[in-house]
Amino acid sequence: MNQPPLRRRASWLALERHYEQIRGTHLRRLFAEDPRRGERMVAEGGGLFLDYSKNRITDETLKLLLALANECDLRGRIEAMFRGDKINRTENRAVLHVALRTPRDATIVVDGVNVVPEVHQVLDRMADFANRVRHGEWKGHTGRRIRNVINVGIGGSDLGPVMAYEALRHYSDRAMVFRFISNVDGTDFVEATRDLDPAETLFIISSKTFTTLETMTNAHSAREWLLKGLGGEEQAIARHFVAVSTNPVEVAKFGIDTANMFGFWDWVGGRYSMDSAIGLSTMIAIGPENFRAMLGGFHAMDEHFRTAPFERNLPVLMGLLALWYNDFFGAQTVAVLPYDQYLKRFPAYLQQLTMESNGKHVTVEGAEVDYATGPIYWGEPGTNGQHSFYQLIHQGTRLIPIDFIAFAHSLNPLGRHQDLLVANVIAQSEALAFGKTPEQVRAEGTPEWLVPHRVCDGNRPSNTLFLERLTPAALGQLVALYEHSVFTQGAIWQIDSFDQWGVELGKMLAQKIIPELENPAEPVLQHDSSTNELIRRYRRMKAALG
Repeated sequence: MNQPPLRRRASWLALERHYEQIRGTHLRRLFAEDPRRGERMVAEGGGLFLDYSKNRITDETLKLLLALANECDLRGRIEAMFRGDKINRTENRAVLHVALRTPRDATIVVDGVNVVPEVHQVLDRMADFANRVRHGEWKGHTGRRIRNVINVGIGGSDLGPVMAYEALRHYSDRAMVFRFISNVDGTDFVEATRDLDPAETLFIISSKTFTTLETMTNAHSAREWLLKGLGGEEQAIARHFVAVSTNPVEVAKFGIDTANMFGFWDWVGGRYSMDSAIGLSTMIAIGPENFRAMLGGFHAMDEHFRTAPFERNLPVLMGLLALWYNDFFGAQTVAVLPYDQYLKRFPAYLQQLTMESNGKHVTVEGAEVDYATGPIYWGEPGTNGQHSFYQLIHQGTRLIPIDFIAFAHSLNPLGRHQDLLVANVIAQSEALAFGKTPEQVRAEGTPEWLVPHRVCDGNRPSNTLFLERLTPAALGQLVALYEHSVFTQGAIWQIDSFDQWGVELGKMLAQKIIPELENPAEPVLQHDSSTNELIRRYRRMKAALG
């Protein structure tokens, strides 16, 4: 029997009625009426603690959101993903990033083949290579050890590795230099290599097809830079380049020994690939043991998501709350604010994970949606953000749900710093929830004319995530938490969270425009008038500079 469209389902209609009843209810009232609210509305999984009590919800809200999840068969969709069903409908692919971190003795079958042994075979090869580089056994062309590792990729082949490196820098080999090149802007390449010795530098070229425009442009620049620094000896390429790819023909054509190619599979989307061979630079930086600990954290959250009842399931709760604000309150963004400097690139990583996944306007069946999907994710580390954009969150006119992320122990204990840091996390969530009333402002002796300016309305919702410390396992748990929260939202919105056709359009048009910019002869342009004029303007400016 065909299910009705999402907005005509009984649970959705019930949520619409419920929203009208509680939309004006203040968190002050909810906490006053339930003194134990902050103790009840919590959940734990795999060492991660979630306080979701400062959300604009009641027990009835949760009941109705869980009913929506059940009516949309979220449990069945979860099981289909873990089974290896081809839930990426538009590309007819399985979605199995969970297989990248499953134990050796597990079984996950895709097209009749258990993929788990293949995963561990690649992990073992990565570990062997990482150890050889880390221990100085892998030598460059001149016989000197590798001291610099540069990952060349873009999108998921860059954002995951650079985020993981920054997040786990505490565990990295400080005798080595790790850098990342992604932008086709030549500045990115020049700044990453300007102070390095080619004889001590290893490039990891990460491209599934080995044809990605930005990655291969940077790869060829790296090739030229290396050969120039090593006297033009072509055989040097094999000692200074390795590939993460599935295209051995192109890899070999580039000059990389295919024995030094690390593969992955079409059931791993780029934004879900940081724990595949795409994470080779991460493994070299932190070592195979720490990398496997990170995989263990991923797997712990996978199992929690797969087995925990929805009312205690962290990714499900966070996904449902994000949907609640996006679709009923009309909130357009979510701020992710990690109170740990090592997580400075985590919000940027989440931008691709969330927005490339759920930035869709049609259902899996191709029908236009009539509800909002894919909120905008953004953020910066605390406490820096408190002195910039928090003003808008506290007193602005937009509702911005927030995820605070904090750790009980610092990896770099320094006097009172950690207590002050955590005090700010807790204080911000309290201030956003309860604000400051006109009466409270007046009680401080504030002149009447100034009172409106100092009032904070409060009722700004937030989640607080607490972990013991930022370990490799903890990072894996955090990433998997958001992966599965994204899955939860996409499953209910009935969209395909695993394709990215919008990304492809710009790539295709760029391939047409490149020769129109580079051709010495004036090209015949057949774009719109704006695009034609921009091309002509660039050509004139380029010619004027010789």
